[in-house]
Amino acid sequence: MYRNILIPLDGSKTAEAVLPLARSWSTKLKLPVELIAVVDTAELARSLSAIERFYMNNLVDEETRRCSEYLARTTESFSPDGCKSRLEKGSAANIIIDAAAVDKGTLIMMATHGSSGINRWLLGSVAEKVLRGTSNPLLLVRAPHETPADRHAVLSSIVVPLDGSDLAETVLPSVVDLAKKLDLEVILLRAYTVPCAIYEAGGNYTVDQEELRAAIGIDVSQYLEEKADVLRKAGLERVLCASKEGFSSDEIIKYARGRPGSLIAMCSHGRSGVKRWMLGSVTETVVRHSGDPVLVIRAVS
Repeated sequence: MYRNILIPLDGSKTAEAVLPLARSWSTKLKLPVELIAVVDTAELARSLSAIERFYMNNLVDEETRRCSEYLARTTESFSPDGCKSRLEKGSAANIIIDAAAVDKGTLIMMATHGSSGINRWLLGSVAEKVLRGTSNPLLLVRAPHETPADRHAVLSSIVVPLDGSDLAETVLPSVVDLAKKLDLEVILLRAYTVPCAIYEAGGNYTVDQEELRAAIGIDVSQYLEEKADVLRKAGLERVLCASKEGFSSDEIIKYARGRPGSLIAMCSHGRSGVKRWMLGSVTETVVRHSGDPVLVIRAVS
């Protein structure tokens, strides 16, 4: 299980969308918190005009002062004994990844985007680099535009997408721990597609589509129930199974959206034969488009 929480912040309200959930988890899981801000000098230089670069040192000093004051204020919103902060200079993504890598038990929690003045943390920039580069567990929260930022603070269930691969199932131990400690219901979800037609080597025999759909549905249900039994034997009382026909990422997002208070927990990749949940595919699509928090666990092959 996790030993501490690392929260990257850039000073924006958008990036702070992760704070309500982080406060809740740090209290319920009894985890110390470290806030980290990075003065990204290279990014700062790129955003300045030639004349402004003449005053680069002054601007860096001013940004450093602003970040220090901001971290001090934000630290006070946590338990004083359970939160510390640090300020670094350099490449934001690299520093965040390296800071977490010191302890594999560090959970990174951050918003998927946040923009504020010279610092811009957008999915496709810092958050995406962390998502692609870290081997630590990473919880991403998409900052809401029209709903309260604390809507993610109260969770009721964990939606766990599975693709039938062993690697995708490596998320399950973390799910068991979280479900127990946060008293969450677990829903095992498998999305699948039905081939349009299957031909023999000879070329003209086609399997009946409805028979094929029924057979796949039975296999999916049996697989999910087997995994649900494993979780029940591990001590979870509330475990449900759900299957949806359709494209994986679309069905995962849609299903979680229909269950307010959901956390999606999935691996960053899972490779099994023709099925591949790779960063840049299903997991990344879910992170980009889901309005629910997404816990990403790096699968180790």
